[in-house]
Amino acid sequence: MSKHGRILVAMSGGVDSSVAAVMLHEQGYEVIGLTMKTWDYASSGANSKETGCCSLDSINDARSLAVGYGFPHYILDIRNEFGDYVIDNFVDEYLAGRTPNPCVLCNTHIKWEALLKRADKLDCEFIATGHYANIRLQDNGRHVISKGKDENKDQSYVLWGVSQENLARTKFPLGSFTKAEIRQMALDMGQEELAKKSESYEICFVPENDYRSFLKHRVPELETEVAGGDFVLVDGTKVGTHQGYPFYTIGQRKGLGIALGKPMFVTQILPESNTVVLGDEADLQKREAIVRNLNLIKYDSIPEPLEAVTKIRYKDPGTLSHIHQEGDVMKVNFHHSVTGIAPGQSAVFYEGNDLLGGGFLM
Repeated sequence: MSKHGRILVAMSGGVDSSVAAVMLHEQGYEVIGLTMKTWDYASSGANSKETGCCSLDSINDARSLAVGYGFPHYILDIRNEFGDYVIDNFVDEYLAGRTPNPCVLCNTHIKWEALLKRADKLDCEFIATGHYANIRLQDNGRHVISKGKDENKDQSYVLWGVSQENLARTKFPLGSFTKAEIRQMALDMGQEELAKKSESYEICFVPENDYRSFLKHRVPELETEVAGGDFVLVDGTKVGTHQGYPFYTIGQRKGLGIALGKPMFVTQILPESNTVVLGDEADLQKREAIVRNLNLIKYDSIPEPLEAVTKIRYKDPGTLSHIHQEGDVMKVNFHHSVTGIAPGQSAVFYEGNDLLGGGFLM
């Protein structure tokens, strides 16, 4: 009988989730490994070799490690659920002129739900992932996510959507370690190839990180339908034509295909008229934002203005702001201007290292 009970560990085949599984195994948990097949290259139109967390090599690596340590490993095919929700939303968001956040949606609606559903079937009390974040139960009964020790690897930003119910059954074994320490643990385990595995910062279902080609593959008629829209300046002056509004993102400077004698940035996307607005970097600066689809973590509501650090993208260091909840939205007033607020991206709020919650930028 295990010392701590049975736990289902999401194993991608990478160093983080592999070390997390072994760590829990050595702590006395009865570990069951699970690798989720979320997509395949063939459906995305890729010609290159399949790589990443859903490749056959990665699945085999996860299974091999589990077998080596004597705990069971299963493969769960969730391609239909993933495609129906995450990929369809990804396409729909670009067609709506927004910039999607697929990792947040996947964590919130697919991975956690799939893991817990299988955990129940396998009589597992907890699930665990290789995310660099921490979790604790505080006095008000809420489960709070806080930043991982490694500031460069902290992944709390993509976890704002996970529900309290699901957090209650979640463990993050890597939260108090740095990436370097985890790689060293893999070496100490005799897993040299695992320790040297490179990381991917790409969206898992977008080959070569080329979302434009992905959109064209998913919507074959798209390129023809949207080509030839107007580039306009912020004052409405037409300055050229573009390839189609879904192929541009807020803040984009390179690859515009237009020369105006000075650096220009995409400042607004108007899907109704297939218009892309260009401006100076100063035109990207905002002092306010509105955030929808809230999920709060530390408190059940924030009815009074609260000072917080707001991050508007994953690698954003964050900006001091006052946040104030009004019904289903959060109003954010930044202490100084921020650049490149992109509708569809996540805004995530922090109080110190604690995750207050988040939502999607409007």
